[in-house]
Amino acid sequence: MPYYPDELIEEVRSANDIVDVIGSYVSLKKKGSSYFGLCPFHNEKTPSFSVSQGKQMYYCFGCGAGGNVLTFLMQYENLTFREAMESLADRAGITLPKQEMSAAQRRAADRRAKLLEINKEAGKYYYVRLRSPQGAHALEYFKKRELTPETMQRFGLGYSGKYSNELYNYLKQKGYSDDLLKDSGLIIFDEKRGGCDRFWNRAMFPIMDAGSRVIGFGGRVMGEGEPKYLNSPETSIFDKSRNLYGLNFARASKRQGLLLCEGYMDVIALHQAGFDNAVASLGTSFTSGHANLMKRYAEEVYLTFDSDEAGIRAALRAIPILREAGLSAKVIDMNPHKDPDEFIKALGADAYEERIARAENSFMFEVRMLERGYDMKDPESKTAFFREVSRKLLIFTERLERENYIEAVAEKYNIGFEQLKSMVASESSRGGIVTPRRQYKSGFNREQKREDGIRTSQRLLLTWMAEDKELFHTVSRYIGPEDFTEELMHRVAAILYEQENAGEANPAGIISMFEDEQQQREVAAMFNAAIKPTEDVREQEKALNDTVRRVKQAGIEARQKSLEPTDIAGLQRLIEDRKILNKIHITLS
Repeated sequence: MPYYPDELIEEVRSANDIVDVIGSYVSLKKKGSSYFGLCPFHNEKTPSFSVSQGKQMYYCFGCGAGGNVLTFLMQYENLTFREAMESLADRAGITLPKQEMSAAQRRAADRRAKLLEINKEAGKYYYVRLRSPQGAHALEYFKKRELTPETMQRFGLGYSGKYSNELYNYLKQKGYSDDLLKDSGLIIFDEKRGGCDRFWNRAMFPIMDAGSRVIGFGGRVMGEGEPKYLNSPETSIFDKSRNLYGLNFARASKRQGLLLCEGYMDVIALHQAGFDNAVASLGTSFTSGHANLMKRYAEEVYLTFDSDEAGIRAALRAIPILREAGLSAKVIDMNPHKDPDEFIKALGADAYEERIARAENSFMFEVRMLERGYDMKDPESKTAFFREVSRKLLIFTERLERENYIEAVAEKYNIGFEQLKSMVASESSRGGIVTPRRQYKSGFNREQKREDGIRTSQRLLLTWMAEDKELFHTVSRYIGPEDFTEELMHRVAAILYEQENAGEANPAGIISMFEDEQQQREVAAMFNAAIKPTEDVREQEKALNDTVRRVKQAGIEARQKSLEPTDIAGLQRLIEDRKILNKIHITLS
């Protein structure tokens, strides 16, 4: 994390009200002293995402994502700390000082810049080669695919050269070292031949990030040869799971949603036909990283995969990933043609527009594909089909949504609504149906860390003490930072005590003191423990006293375990702690 003085970080953070910032991304409604909305980091139907104006923090009780306004931008926009600071400073009209990088940071930044520079040079080299006599057959290939010169220029299409060392020699003449060229993924080295090009005799497709910087390449072999398509390996600037082909153009499209294709040519053909919202994964299976990237730019995704079995399997894999990311998905029927490129050539853009309008709901597509494995004329097989559909319907946890889908399936397959609803209820009550583990955009998984009672009590106490200054001073007569036994919680408690004693408690500011994203989430959780609401003062007092006693007891036990037999002073402190434990009695009236 680049160095900024704590005072400047706090100035930028406090100048940007968290409700205003998050409210520009998430629809929030006030409930009590907090604001709630649907969590942007995981798929949910009931709002569990809380934003506190008083604490200037957010926390999701569903997936555990949490932090302050800086960590929100880092998580949601996938920004570095420095980029989040710059964005919020600009929003608040604050001028940031120029950052002095450490030597290591400067080397890393320089190396990244050099790799981007090498990829840009390679893109220019391939582009010129395509338009040279040597690239005539690759140019003819693109022309046969009915691409216009304007489209070829827009996507920077090129040709990698006939021989296996052309790009290597070109880049060496530019002064780039073998070490850098190896890291770029464009050059392969072996003991006998030295440096040689990864791509040669291939039609080239530059891969650009969302900012239109060349970060890698895809190449289609000209003539015979394997593999038919070859992609750059992952490098420090090219992460296949965090980039999509064509997104640099699609992100600015005025069209609704995104069209998800399988290949480069499909994307290019659709853009040429006016569908500039088309993207494709980069020679790898569709992942949750791709889905979360798409969610930044659209709420609806149209799957326009090949109509063959491989395309169907790819669609069936992508649908649950999109659903988990909270994206609505529909499937476009390409029949009788293989893919979007073929379809556009045969039937034109208007026909494709009609197919988009008639795109099939992704769940109904899953059901239709499931049906193919059953003999619907055989009663036993037909029953088994509906039983399997009933299990699938259980993915809809919201009653109204589930009943809407039950109604749709019942209507399509001519079965009574109540009959199917009863079967769904029966499958639900059977038990043993495992809900897939949910992976959240924030990287946090509820099952990753099951909290024990002591940790929960310590979190509750920190939450109460951070929210109520008077209560803090009452509790601190019995509890000190040393009673918070987990290392991270102890560090946070020590900072909070220091702030409270100085009269300037700032839980949101504490988050910025930790660089690790997981730690930031855990710190946020410490100040957002779920508290059961009650207006009964006696119940509140009992809960508070029980919690304080548990925390004190845990602190005593932890210190006792680590106490050396010869530590007389430590033993005396334990005796005093036990006396304090017996004296704990807090009243709220």
